[in-house]
Amino acid sequence: MPFIEIKEVVKQYDGHLALDRVSMDVPQGRIYGLLGPNGAGKSSLIRIINMISIPDSGEVLLGGRKMTIDDISRIGYLPEERGLYKKMKVSDHIVYLARLKGMEKREAYRQMDEWLERFDLMQWRNRKVETLSKGMQQKVQFIATVIHKPELLIFDEPFSGFDPVNAQQLKQEIIRLRDEGATILFSTHNMESVEEVCEEITLINHARVVLQGKVGEIKQQNKKNLFTVSVSGDKPVEPCENLFTVENSQNSTAQIRLKPQVEVRNVIAWLNDRYVLTSFVEQLPSMNEIFIETVKKLNA
Repeated sequence: MPFIEIKEVVKQYDGHLALDRVSMDVPQGRIYGLLGPNGAGKSSLIRIINMISIPDSGEVLLGGRKMTIDDISRIGYLPEERGLYKKMKVSDHIVYLARLKGMEKREAYRQMDEWLERFDLMQWRNRKVETLSKGMQQKVQFIATVIHKPELLIFDEPFSGFDPVNAQQLKQEIIRLRDEGATILFSTHNMESVEEVCEEITLINHARVVLQGKVGEIKQQNKKNLFTVSVSGDKPVEPCENLFTVENSQNSTAQIRLKPQVEVRNVIAWLNDRYVLTSFVEQLPSMNEIFIETVKKLNA
């Protein structure tokens, strides 16, 4: 059974259709990508899951039953628009938010100190939030999001504003949280991050679901019959009229495109007859390429 079930959700604002019968199932213990261009409807769906707003029709199930206000404590939400109380001490701020989620004070302090150590922020524990750098403040907000060990975590552009080193640390923590049992909904425009951490995705455009499934399967479905070929020596790879074209070539390496219905084994046999073949690797499209191509087709 999926941990989150979105069923035929519709939402309108003053005549603007934000979500048009959107459905998706998020498996338990997975990192699930929610993708789409600006204005596609992602934020509207996130607000509904968080019970900030309610759908005009359709429903959201959590653990197989319709969500209630009591389920808010089971969710941790990191919004794209970050916001902390600048005049509060770091420790007071984190514990305050943890208490709002139902944590006991002593446990909140214990968990907070573990996270501050992990993010190398312990020396800032009793400093005001406003004295921290932007990256440090974002780490504090991340800690406040996850400290109560919610079953469902919703991250909206979690790497925004982070340098590569801190972004990588955050990715590792998100994967660790998944491995410890959390279900994670990951909303982003960063397709590289999607390939690194997401196992399944839903792509929304103009309020509707336009692409959905496992990342590996989607890449296979959108492949272009492209392969990178390497041969020994300086002889360039020549095209074969019946089998493939050469898209580009550099010294002994070439990118080739197989013609429709051509079998890979026939191409390899042809190459082996003429060259010493050292590498033959299929080039699957990146999620960024698939994202752009899908949206362009729908907007054409």
